[in-house]
Amino acid sequence: MSKAWIMAKRPEFVRDMFRNFCQACGFLDEQFERYDRVGSVDFEQLRDLIGEESFKGLLWRLKDTAHHVFRNDPDDPIEGRFLDWGMGYIFHECIKLKEDSYQQLTYAPWLREMAVEGASGQDVAGQLLNLPGQTEESMRREIARIRVILDQCKRLLPVYLSRHSDNALLARLIFAQSDMVRGVFGELYDDLIDGIYAGQAWMLYVLASRSLRLGGWMDQAREAVTEAYKIKPDEKIVLQEKKIIDNWSLRIES
Repeated sequence: MSKAWIMAKRPEFVRDMFRNFCQACGFLDEQFERYDRVGSVDFEQLRDLIGEESFKGLLWRLKDTAHHVFRNDPDDPIEGRFLDWGMGYIFHECIKLKEDSYQQLTYAPWLREMAVEGASGQDVAGQLLNLPGQTEESMRREIARIRVILDQCKRLLPVYLSRHSDNALLARLIFAQSDMVRGVFGELYDDLIDGIYAGQAWMLYVLASRSLRLGGWMDQAREAVTEAYKIKPDEKIVLQEKKIIDNWSLRIES
């Protein structure tokens, strides 16, 4: 994969990186909430989330796409390097969590069963019985580290993505998947939008409308430009986009 090709596809890679990050956050939050409730994560779901070399899962794709985006940025901003590090670290930390989850699921019960069988005779387990507890402690530390990194990535992404405020594919994703993005960023959502669009939130909807309109999704484009008009009804660029959509509607109706 050449650097020239990656640069030519940069808007798509930036959009995919952000989408993969949001999706990964959603899946990981579910697993961590499960851990908080019952003290375990779902090994099979975590395994599928990671994938393997021949069939990469979401976290693997996130790591690879992050490398494409941040390592080919000609300006090489420091926040991009931190994001690249963080998304890669999450991937490898999740591999450790997956292995510990397998130990918890399979080897810890096996050890305990043998210890019960040997309880009436010779004690063969000895200090081995301490190991499942150590594995559980490792899982707690891994989850805590991942949570910290995810939170910091959420705070760094608006800073980095301000360099891509003209990326219509990114704007379209944020608009079309607003429930997902809001769910991931929560109270940081407004900071995300303000950070990317420098306090001009209507540009999110104008860019989304353009992208949808050019793709032939006119009803969705109208929804987007309507949101822009609600925020800034006297803004020239908003009125221009709205006029294009309105003219299209008149031609369809006539």
